[in-house]
Amino acid sequence: MQSSTQTAELTIGTRGSPLALAQAHEVRDRLCAAHGMAREAIAIRVIKTSGDIILDRPLSEVGGKGLFIKEIEQALVDGEIDLAVHSGKDMHTSLPDGLELSAFLEREDVRDAFISLIARSPDHLPEGARIGTASLRRAAQFKRFRSDFKVVMFRGNVATRLRKLADGVADATLLALAGLNRLGEAHRATLVLDGPAFAPAPAQGAICIETRTGDTRVRTLVEALDHPPTALRVAAERAFLATLDGSCKTPIAALSTLDGETLTLFGQILAPDGSASFEDEVSGPTADAERLGQELGETLISRAGKDFIDSLRRGH
Repeated sequence: MQSSTQTAELTIGTRGSPLALAQAHEVRDRLCAAHGMAREAIAIRVIKTSGDIILDRPLSEVGGKGLFIKEIEQALVDGEIDLAVHSGKDMHTSLPDGLELSAFLEREDVRDAFISLIARSPDHLPEGARIGTASLRRAAQFKRFRSDFKVVMFRGNVATRLRKLADGVADATLLALAGLNRLGEAHRATLVLDGPAFAPAPAQGAICIETRTGDTRVRTLVEALDHPPTALRVAAERAFLATLDGSCKTPIAALSTLDGETLTLFGQILAPDGSASFEDEVSGPTADAERLGQELGETLISRAGKDFIDSLRRGH
C-alpha cells in the first residue's frame, strides 16, 4: 500500500511489512491531527530493505539490525523522502551523518509475548522444546531460563512467524507485545513475559521518526508528536547499548522506568548460549538519562570482564 508522492506535502519512508505500515499510518494520522493536514497531503513510500530480502540467515550473520533501515536512511539522505518511521529497537546507536532522531511516539507495551500451541508458559514446555526466534537476546534468555531448550531460526513478519509455529517448525516463539497490539493481534499471546529474566530489547515498543539534520520544516512538524517521557527512557537505554557497543551479535536487554523526576534503568548482558548473565540497575535524575545509561554499561563491562565483552563483540 502506497500513497501517491506527486502532490504530497510530506513523504514518509517505511518498510512494507504490515507492522511497519501500521506504524507509518499511525505517524501520518497523528501528523494530520496535530497540524490539521489532509491525509492526501502525506504520502507513504514503501522501501524494501536488505532485511526484508534476506530471510534465510540470522541477522547477526548478514550485517545486523541495520539491514532494516539502511535503504530507508539512504532515501532520506537523497531527499526521496522527508522522514523515516522505524521501530526504535532496529536503530543503530550512531546515525549516518546528516540524520537525526526528531521524535519518539508514546511507547507501547515493552514486554515480549510467549506464544505456543502446546504450553501455557515456558515452564510447561517439554524437555528439549524448540524455541523459534532470530533474536540472540531472546535465545540467550530462554537458554538461561532452561538450558535444554533448542533454538530454531525464525525470520519474517508476524504472520509468517505465526504460520511457522502452526506448521510445527517450533514449539514456541516470542514476539514483541507492542507489535501484536499495533496489529490487533494481542490475543495471540499465550503469556506476557514479565520480570528481569525476560527483559526487552533497548527501545522496544517505541516508534521513532528520523529526519534530515537542519530540515527545520519537517522537524517542526514531527516534534509535535514527541513524547518526552518515552524520549528520556529511550535515551538512557540507547546510551547503555552504545556503551556496550551493542549489535545483533550482542545479547543485551534494557528496561527503564520513570517515577516523577527519577529514572531507573535495568540492564542485562548474556552469553549467547545462556551460560552466563550479568545485570544491574541504576537510578538518578531524568536530566541525566544518557549518563545513567553510560554508567550502567560501564558497570556491566567491569563486572563481566574484558574477555567476556570482547567475545560478545566478536560474536562468539
